[in-house]
Amino acid sequence: MSNAWRPDLLESAQRGDRAAFETLTEPFRKELQLHCYRMLGSIHDAEDLVQETLLRAWRGLAEFEGRASLRNWLYRIATNACLNALASRKSAQRVLPEALGPPSSAPPKVAAEDVPWLDPYPDAAFPDIAATPLGPEARYEMREAVELAFVAAIQLLPPRQRAVLLLRDVLGSSAAEAAHLLEMSTASINSALQRARATLGTRAGSPRPRVPDNDATQRALLDRYVKTWEASDLDGLIALLKADAIMSMPPFREWFAGREAIRGFLQYAWTTRGYAGFRLLPTGANGQPAFAAYSRMNDSTEFRAHSLQVLTLRDGEVEVLTNFRNARLFDAFGMPAVLPP
Repeated sequence: MSNAWRPDLLESAQRGDRAAFETLTEPFRKELQLHCYRMLGSIHDAEDLVQETLLRAWRGLAEFEGRASLRNWLYRIATNACLNALASRKSAQRVLPEALGPPSSAPPKVAAEDVPWLDPYPDAAFPDIAATPLGPEARYEMREAVELAFVAAIQLLPPRQRAVLLLRDVLGSSAAEAAHLLEMSTASINSALQRARATLGTRAGSPRPRVPDNDATQRALLDRYVKTWEASDLDGLIALLKADAIMSMPPFREWFAGREAIRGFLQYAWTTRGYAGFRLLPTGANGQPAFAAYSRMNDSTEFRAHSLQVLTLRDGEVEVLTNFRNARLFDAFGMPAVLPP
């Protein structure tokens, strides 16, 4: 029997038993964090908001009467905490460089630290997707709903529309359930959902069907990818890209479209920035292949954190390469800042 439905635990928690409360809420922590990440676009903000959600739940547990499930009650607290956090920001959108303008033909200049950049999300923090209950209204597969392109697209939505879309189309809540969680009318929920879907269709476009490569094909592609980086084999790396591939490097605004533009940038970077080599360690982000990339400079013997690379693959080639140049992410992904000798 689920902890959420054990009245003895609930009664103990409502009497002030913190251990009972933690036993009740721990099974929901990871899925709440993923929900907050989708809302906020930041792994660190999502961690903070889950802590805030659980603190609010602990303080308000005496008011929980069990009319809704504990899971729905926690989602209500988490969603409203996220909406409050977004309302206090200068911008409610976290973005990737592709959202800021056309592709570049010149190398990156200065990091745009004032832009609220979208974070990747570590696969290790995923809830048990097979065990996460989805309502009948869900339109997205759980994996699809955490991919970097999807999370970037929903950041284009106003916060309340974003919440409605996530509750209805990702978690599969009914209109009545979403209305209760957000304290809106059912008609308002349906209207917000319609506008959210229309915005995604207009701004993000219709996603192209993507059939995952089989394991052997994907492994072979990723093995070649690592070898080309570690050998500084520019021709070999470019050969792995789709003709219309995209490469970006937040926090730099510049991004590159097409093999030749990417070749030009990498040739410039590898030959003028003083790099003496790279090492790539495999990880996973947003349900996609990812690598923690380390670079060694000409005047050093150490390989230090360089970027968190997230790849989108299609038809045996690399379609999108997003290099997150943020050393703080290495800790979130459980990766060292410096490789041992």
